[in-house]
Amino acid sequence: MSEESVNVESRTSSQDKRWTIMAALLGTNTALMLFQGIEQAREYVLIREVALAIIAAALPFQAIYFLIYTFVLEHEQRLPPERLRKLELASALCQVVSYGSLIGVAMMWYNMSSWVGVSFIASSILAIFLIRDVMAPVDVGESPAPDAA
Repeated sequence: MSEESVNVESRTSSQDKRWTIMAALLGTNTALMLFQGIEQAREYVLIREVALAIIAAALPFQAIYFLIYTFVLEHEQRLPPERLRKLELASALCQVVSYGSLIGVAMMWYNMSSWVGVSFIASSILAIFLIRDVMAPVDVGESPAPDAA
């Protein structure tokens, strides 16, 4: 396999992972909107209202992410580099806003129980540091040489 094909497979795998994460986030947020929205109609709680508003604000960005993703998959070969760069920037912005919906999730869980909320926030912070550490670019010169057997 040539080095170029490995890069393409790696890039596609990375895109698939982002797509999967965004799909899970969209599903979670939609479920929270439905069930917590029903509960909010039954018993008004201000913090739940704010949390639902944050989640609701992120939902359109999650939908747009999937539209951009599909459009790029279908037309990547025909798009000029400048337009592709703009689409990638828009996609990244949609991802950031979508991840911001986790603030609403944390608020809602904190409202249910301060222990659950604090645990979620603490583990989210640790997870972010972990993923930033392991996903940092790797210098090719750092990789160990294979054993000669």
